Amino acid sequence: ARSRTVGELLAPTSPFDKKCGRENWTVAFAPDGSYFAWSQGHRIVKLVPWSQCLNNFLLHGTKYVANSVSARIPRQNSDGGQKNKPCEHIIDCGDIVWSLAFGSSVPEKQSRCVNIEWHRFKFGQDQLLLATGLNNGRIKIWDVYTGKLLLNLMDHTEVVRDLTFAPDGSLILVSASRDKTLRVWDLKDDGNMMKVLRGHQNWVYGCAFSPDSSILCSVGASKAVFLWDMDKYSMIRKLEGHHNDVVACEFSPDGALLATASYDTRVYIWDPHIGVILLEFGHLFPPPTPIFAGGANDRWVRSVSFSHDGLHIASLADDKMVRFWRIDEEYPVQVAPLNNGLCCTFSTDGSVLAAGQDGSVYFWATPRQVSSLQHLCRMAIRRVMPTSQVKNLPIPSKVVEFLCYQI
Repeated sequence: ARSRTVGELLAPTSPFDKKCGRENWTVAFAPDGSYFAWSQGHRIVKLVPWSQCLNNFLLHGTKYVANSVSARIPRQNSDGGQKNKPCEHIIDCGDIVWSLAFGSSVPEKQSRCVNIEWHRFKFGQDQLLLATGLNNGRIKIWDVYTGKLLLNLMDHTEVVRDLTFAPDGSLILVSASRDKTLRVWDLKDDGNMMKVLRGHQNWVYGCAFSPDSSILCSVGASKAVFLWDMDKYSMIRKLEGHHNDVVACEFSPDGALLATASYDTRVYIWDPHIGVILLEFGHLFPPPTPIFAGGANDRWVRSVSFSHDGLHIASLADDKMVRFWRIDEEYPVQVAPLNNGLCCTFSTDGSVLAAGQDGSVYFWATPRQVSSLQHLCRMAIRRVMPTSQVKNLPIPSKVVEFLCYQI
């Protein structure tokens, strides 16, 4: 089936724009669904209220926002009517933007730092932050409501390729960089760097928190997929199975599954608690053998995202296709065309998929399906119980397999 187009945000171009530097490496939705952000290329990030964006698509056609947005966005030093009425912003980050992440203090969680009274910033429950990872290794933290720069974090020595906030509202930020490290920052402690996670031998491409914030997955060059204990800042295990660089990862909403995307033309769905591959979604048939796993570069998978229903994932590959998969089917349930796609993510409510390409963003309606009662029960159980505990439950073996996503 062909996915229905919802809208487009097209970047304005001039005859003198270089194509290099215009790439849209990252798109992001705010945790509460209030804002959407994307890197337009050439140092620029755009922030738009998501509900307003959807309304413009409905009222004026799919390309309306793209053509009018640059005229109506206030500059980043604007102070007018921030929190009552969401405002659009253009942010000039000073260098090419490789990564974006929204962070929120909801629910409120105490900082790990003791001397909290000395801090410049006291982030409340109404705070919404945007972290931008840059080409020069810096991470800039912005106030979403005002567009103002709050913090400038400067410990990385290479490109900051990915960013992720802990979902628990602690404002713990993890950054993944080409300097082969992951760094853990406490924004409630004025951006203090708490820990450097070392283990990758090559570039780190991506990182993602589990929904309960206890586990971090990091992926990188040389087939690397690592899991980290974020209470002890220690490595739990290395997941082995990919045959080429791994460039993206994301946990399922219940934390029971982990999706990884690789240049070996595959998306793997793992049980991260025991380190086994449960599913494989291939983008090249027959799949390349390990010795040629880097050869089919027109099928490299660039990005993967889990929908909030826990049933669907989206993948984006170099064969000019976006695919929507169900976790219980071998073949895509919907597809959409996209040239030069680089990143994709589901909206907060899971109804829309956003994908970035050369400064522009394209939106598609996602597969609509009511989850079964069994699946909803499975997600409820798996949010609080890892695989090892599920296997010890005094229940029939078929139920255990279902709870472990093995059937």
